[in-house]
Amino acid sequence: MGILTERSRGFLLLTLIFLTETHYQWVEAQHCVWYGECGDSPTVPGKKYNCNYTGPPKPLPSEGAELLDELCPGLNYGDRDLCCDVNQLRTLKGSLQLPLQFLSRCPACFLNLMNLFCELTCSPRQSLFMNATELKPYEDVAVEGVRLLGNATNVVTVQYYIENKFVNAMYNACKDVQAPSTNVQALSLLCGKAASLCNATNWIQYMFNIDNGQSPFDITPIFSDGPTAGYTPMDNQTWACSDTLEDGSGPCSCQDCTPVCGPAPVPPAPPAPWTILGLDAMVVIMWVSYVAFLLVFVGGVLSAWCYRRRRIMSEYGPILDSNNPMSLNGESSDGADATCCERLGERFEGTLRRLFTAWGSFCVRQPALVVLTTVALVAAASAGLVYMRVTTDPVDLWAADGSRARQEKDYFDRHFGPFFRTEQMIITTTPSVNSTIYEPYFGGPNVTFGPILGKDILHQVLDLQLQVEALVATYEGQNVTLKDICLSPLAPYNNNCTVLSVLNYFQNSHEQLDRQVGDYFYIWDDYHSHFLYCVSAPASLNDTTYLHDPCMGTFGGPVFPWLALGGYNGTDYNNATALVITFPVNNYLNDKTRVGKAKAWEEEFIRFMKSYNNSNLTVSFSSERSIEDEINRESENDVSTILVSYIIMFVYISLALGHIQSFRRLLVDSKVSLGIAGILIVLSSVACSLGIFSYAGVPLTLIVIEVIPFLVLAVGVDNIFIIVQTLQRDERMPQEELHQQIGRILGDVAPSMLLSSVSETVAFFLGALSNMPAVRTFSLFAGLAVLIDFLLQISCFVSLLGLDAKRQENNRLDILCCVKLADGQEAKTDGFLFRFFKKLYAPFILQEWVRPIVVAVFVGMLSFSVAVVDKVDVGLDQKLSMPDDSYVLQYFKNLSTYLHTGPPVYFVVEDGLNYSSPEGQNAVCGGVGCRNDSLVQQVYSASLISQYTTIAYTPSSWLDDYFDWIKPRSSCCRYYNTTGAFCNASVVDPSCVHCRALTPAGKQRPTGEDFMHYLPMFLSDNPNTKCGKGGHAAYSSAVVLGDTGVGSSYFMTFHTILKDSPDYIDALKMARVLADNITLALGHKVFPYSIFYVFYEQYLTIAYDTALNLGVSLGAIFVVSTVLLGFEVWAAALVSLTIAMILVNMFGVMWLWGISLNAVSLVNLVMSCGISVEFCSHIVRAFSVSMKGSRVERAEEALAHMGSSVFSGITLTKFGGILILALSKSQIFQIFYFRMYLAMVLLGATHGLIFLPVLLSYIGPSVNKAKVFAAKQRYANTEREPLLNY
Repeated sequence: MGILTERSRGFLLLTLIFLTETHYQWVEAQHCVWYGECGDSPTVPGKKYNCNYTGPPKPLPSEGAELLDELCPGLNYGDRDLCCDVNQLRTLKGSLQLPLQFLSRCPACFLNLMNLFCELTCSPRQSLFMNATELKPYEDVAVEGVRLLGNATNVVTVQYYIENKFVNAMYNACKDVQAPSTNVQALSLLCGKAASLCNATNWIQYMFNIDNGQSPFDITPIFSDGPTAGYTPMDNQTWACSDTLEDGSGPCSCQDCTPVCGPAPVPPAPPAPWTILGLDAMVVIMWVSYVAFLLVFVGGVLSAWCYRRRRIMSEYGPILDSNNPMSLNGESSDGADATCCERLGERFEGTLRRLFTAWGSFCVRQPALVVLTTVALVAAASAGLVYMRVTTDPVDLWAADGSRARQEKDYFDRHFGPFFRTEQMIITTTPSVNSTIYEPYFGGPNVTFGPILGKDILHQVLDLQLQVEALVATYEGQNVTLKDICLSPLAPYNNNCTVLSVLNYFQNSHEQLDRQVGDYFYIWDDYHSHFLYCVSAPASLNDTTYLHDPCMGTFGGPVFPWLALGGYNGTDYNNATALVITFPVNNYLNDKTRVGKAKAWEEEFIRFMKSYNNSNLTVSFSSERSIEDEINRESENDVSTILVSYIIMFVYISLALGHIQSFRRLLVDSKVSLGIAGILIVLSSVACSLGIFSYAGVPLTLIVIEVIPFLVLAVGVDNIFIIVQTLQRDERMPQEELHQQIGRILGDVAPSMLLSSVSETVAFFLGALSNMPAVRTFSLFAGLAVLIDFLLQISCFVSLLGLDAKRQENNRLDILCCVKLADGQEAKTDGFLFRFFKKLYAPFILQEWVRPIVVAVFVGMLSFSVAVVDKVDVGLDQKLSMPDDSYVLQYFKNLSTYLHTGPPVYFVVEDGLNYSSPEGQNAVCGGVGCRNDSLVQQVYSASLISQYTTIAYTPSSWLDDYFDWIKPRSSCCRYYNTTGAFCNASVVDPSCVHCRALTPAGKQRPTGEDFMHYLPMFLSDNPNTKCGKGGHAAYSSAVVLGDTGVGSSYFMTFHTILKDSPDYIDALKMARVLADNITLALGHKVFPYSIFYVFYEQYLTIAYDTALNLGVSLGAIFVVSTVLLGFEVWAAALVSLTIAMILVNMFGVMWLWGISLNAVSLVNLVMSCGISVEFCSHIVRAFSVSMKGSRVERAEEALAHMGSSVFSGITLTKFGGILILALSKSQIFQIFYFRMYLAMVLLGATHGLIFLPVLLSYIGPSVNKAKVFAAKQRYANTEREPLLNY
C-alpha cells in the first residue's frame, strides 16, 4: 500500500511538471511580434514601422474600443488584450480605405479581408503565425505614453503564415466583386494586374508588397496546408459570398457573387435556316413553282393552238359579223348589249376626250394668254425658293420627329446634355518599324511590345497629340483652343481636357515617358513595366513598380486600354498594333455660338491632320463634322457629273423631238426650241414644287434636289414625246383647222397622260405616309412636281406646240423663226423608230413562238427575284456615303480593323422613380439586398452573353457607388460639424466628422431625407487616393437632381465591337429588348440610348415600311387606273401586276448588284413604282381603245404606236443620262443612283415593251362594246370611217 502511494505521488509530480511545461510553452507561443509604431517608413511617406515587441498582449485603451469594434469586431472581447495600440488601428483603418470602398459591397468578402489584416495587425496570437525576419534599431521610442528604455527596434520584414484554405476562400468570395464606376472587377484595381490574371496568392502578395504604395514594410506571405517550420498558419473562419453574416448582412449580389446567380444565362440558339432537302427553302419553292407554271403554261398554249387549228375564231367574231347587231359592219349597232360598267367607262372617257379636246383647242387659239398666265403662276410659286432651307443634319434626314429613337434622343439631350462631339485619331506604324522585346528585371517571361509601343514611336505620337492640343482656331474674331471646348469632368477643380490616350498613363509628358529606376548596371523599371501595370489597373494612382507613377489620366479619370489601344488579341495589350487617341468635345443643345466654336476648332483640326506627315506613322482621323463635310463636298463634286447627265438628256430631247422629212427641211422640221421649252416646263414644275413647300416651311434634302429632277424629267419627257409624235403621225382631216387637230390629238392622248400622272401623284402622296423623313419629303415634293408638270404640259406646252406647228407650216426655221424657206411640200413619212416598231419589232415580239418564250423568261426572272428578295441586305454602309478620295474612308477601315469596343450605351431611367425608398433602390442597384431582376443585375447578366446581347460590360452604377461612398467605415462622406458643408477625404481637419455613425442604423443604406441630403455631396466629390468613390468625374452628368428627389438618371455601359450595319441594327434591337425587360421588372419606364440608335432605328421596320409604301402605291395605281381606264378593272389589274413584277425584279437586281435596302434605295423603289407607270399605263390604254380584231392585233397596234414614243421618250432619254452617273466619284451615286436607275429603266422598258404586250395578247381585256359603238358613231361619215372596217 505504501509502495503504491509512493508511486502515485511520483506520477502526480511528473504530471504536474509536464502540464506546467506545456502551459509555459503555450503561453510563450502566444506572445506578440510587435506593438506600437516606431520609425518612419522610407518607402511610404506618412506611415511608420511597427515596434518589435515579444511580450504578452496588452489591454487596448478605452479610446480604441470603438475603432476596434469598427475594424476587428472578432477581437473585441474580454479585456481586449491585443498586440496593437490605437495608432496601429488608425493606420490599419487608413490602409483599408481603398479596399473598403471597392470590396465592402460584398460583406463576406470584406469581412474575410478584414480578418486577414486584423490577425496580422492585432492578433494576441501573432507569434503562432508571424515571424519577424528583419529588425532595424530605433532608439528612444515612446509607445502609448510609456518611454521604452534602452534600444527599440523596427520590424522591417515579417513572414506571415496563412492557411491555403483561408486564402482560397477569401479569394473566391472576392473575385467577382465589381467596381461600378469603372465597369471592371474590383480586383483589377486591388491586385496590381488584370482580374483575369489575379489569383488567390498573387493578390495577397501584391497587398503585402512594399512597392504597392500602401504597405510601409515588407510582409512575406507563406501559404501552407498545415504547420510549417514551427508555425501554425492563420486559419480563421471564412465566409462565402453567398453566406448570411452574423451581423445580419445578406449574401452578396449576383453581380458580385456568381454562386448566388444560379445557372449562367445561355443565349438562345440562332434560328435554323429554312431549308428543304438541305437547300434554301425559298429557292426550292420558287424552282418548283416555276417548273409547275411552265408545265401548265406550255400545256395551255399547246391546247389552245390545237383548238385554233380545228376552229379558228376571233374574239371579234360576233362584232365583225354583219348579221350580228353589235358588228361594226352591221346596220343596227346601238350598243344595247354593253354592260353597265362598259357604258359608264365609255361615258367617262368620252367626257375626258371632249374636255381635253376643247381645252387643247383653246390653248392653241390663245397662246399668249395661256403662256403669260402660266409664267406668272410659275414665278409666284417659284418665289418661295427664297425661303428654301436645305437639311443636312443626318438626324433630321433619317429620324422622324415622332419616332421612338428621336424622342429618346431628345429626352436624353434635354436632361443630360447632347452626346459629346468626338475627334479621334487611329495611329499605326509603317512596315519599317519593328516590335521590341521587354525583359523584366525581376524575372518572368519576356514580353513582346508591338511596333506602335516602341518608346521612340510613343514620343512621336505624343508630339502629335500635344500639337493637336495646342491648335488654335478662330471663330467670329475670337481664338478657340481645345481647352475652350473640351470635356473636363473635374472642372473647375481640374481643367485638364479629357484625352483618351495611352500617353495619359505617362501624364502626357515626355519626361514621365523617359522615367526609369535602377542602379548603375540594370534598369529595374521603366515605361514598359508602367504600361503593363496601367493596362491592368487604369484607375490606379500609384503603380507597384519602383516608379510609383499614377495611371489615372491628367483629367482625373481612367483611360481604359480597350478604348486607347487596337489590333490586339484578348487582353494582350502589349501586342497592340494601333493607338487610338480620342478628344471628347462638349456638345450643346440650342447654343449656336458654342457649337460654332467647336466646329471652328474641328475645322482647324482637320486642316492640320490633312497636312501632317511622319515617315514612321500612318494616321487616320475623323472629327464630329467630318461626315457632314464630306457629304457636302461629295454633293458639290457631283454637281458637274449631274449637270453633264442632264445636258446629255436635254440635247437628246431637243434633237429627237423633230421628225426630219428631208435635208432641205432640217432646220424647219427640227424642234430644238420646242424641246428646250419642254425642258424648261419640267424644270419649272420642279421649281414650283420646291417653292410651294418652301412657303410651307418644309425643308429640302439632298435626295430631293438630286432625284426629283430626274423623276420629273422622265415623266415629262415621256408625255412630251407622246404629244409631239402623235401630232407628227396624224393626218389633218378636211376642213379641220390646226387648233382643232391639236385639240383632237390632246383629247386622244391626254387621258393616257392623266392616267400616268395622277397614278404617280397619288402613289407619291401616299408614300408620304412613311415614317422615314427622307422618303416622306421626297414623296411630297415628287407628287406635287409630277402634278404641276402635267398641268403645265396640257396648257403651256400645248400652246407652244401650236406656235411651233404654225412655224413649221409656214416653213420658218427653228430658233431663227424670222427666216423663212421657200414654199415647197415634202411627202409626209413616218419616223424611223415608228416604222421599226410597226413593221419589225411588234410583229416579231408577238409571233406565235416568241410569246411563250417571253412569258417563260419573265416569269423565270420573277421567280428568281422572289427567291432572293429576303436575302437583300438591310442597312447603309457609312463608307458608301463618302467620296472615293475621302480621308474618312481610311478611318472607317481602321475603325473596323483595330477597335475592340463599341459605342457607349446608356440605360436611362425616366423621372418618377423613388430612389429614396428601399423598394426603388432595390429595383435599380446591383449590390447586397438588390433584386435579382434589378436594372444593374439584368444588364450585368446580359454582359455575360455579350456575343448575343452585344452588351460588353457591367454598367457603371452611381447608386451602388453612392452606397459604398456613404458607409460609416469609409472616409469618403464627411462634413464640417461647424458649417455642415462637405469635407473631402483628403482634408485633414478635426472638425470634419463622418456623415453617418457606426451604428446598426448608420450601417444601413440611406433612405428618405438622408438619401437626398448627402447625394449632392457625392456628386461633387472628386476621387483621390483616400477616396476613390467620389462621383464628380463619373456621375455628375448621370443624375438629374430635382427639388424633391432624383429625377432622371442613367447607367452606362458599352456595346461590343460593331463593324457593319447588321451589327448596329442587332445592337439596337437587343438593347431595346433588354430595356423592355427592365421596364417590366421595375414597373417604370427605362430606355436605352446610344448615339447611333437614331440612325439605325429605321432598319428595324424598313421591311415593313417598304412593303407598306410599295403596297399602298400599287393600290393607288390600281384604283386610279381603274377609274381613268374607264372602269376596266382587268386592265388596271394588269398594269398593277406588271409594275409589281418590275418592283420585285428590282429586289433581284439589288441582291445581284450588292445594293442594300435603306432609305436611299427605298426612295428609288418608290420612284421606280412611279416611273414604271410611264412604261405600262400608255401601252395598256392604247390596247384598251384599239379596235383591231384580236388581242394580238390590238397589242401589236398599241406597241407600234405607244411603244415607239415610250422607247424614244423615257427610255433613251434616261439611258443616256444614267450612263454618265457611272463616272461619279461618289460611291453612293455609283451604287444607289447609277445602278438602281439603270435597273429601273431597263426593267421598266423590257416589261413595258416586251412582257406587257405579250401578256395583253394572252389575257388582255376584251373590247369594250360601248366604246366600239361610240367610235362608230364618232367617225361615221368621215374619212376615218373606213379605218373601222376590217
